[in-house]
Amino acid sequence: MRKIILATALVSSALTLAAVYGLGYAALPSRVLIDNARVRVREVTYLPGVPRDRYIRPTDQVIVFLDDCRYERTDSKTGEKTVRERKSGEVLWHDRAEDAPVLTNAGSRPYRTLTIELK
Repeated sequence: MRKIILATALVSSALTLAAVYGLGYAALPSRVLIDNARVRVREVTYLPGVPRDRYIRPTDQVIVFLDDCRYERTDSKTGEKTVRERKSGEVLWHDRAEDAPVLTNAGSRPYRTLTIELK
């Protein structure tokens, strides 16, 4: 029975990673809220100390912060680290093919964003 439970947990984790691998969210819990021909909306949870991998944005994106947060941003070109703070309700725009740097939640609690990808 233990083997079945462990195998199920591993398969579930692998499927989650496979679903978001290549989009920078491999280490972060996320769930797709809408996915159709025109838009994909994903809720992403940033856990304390867990980095979001660097990636190249595959589409234009709108990011909506659902919680107040503090995160460390590592510039992909220079390696410079800066800490940024965002308030719940803040909105950012990112262009397709833009570099999405490594982000790490610098707070003590998880925070959530909505990533809206325009197809």
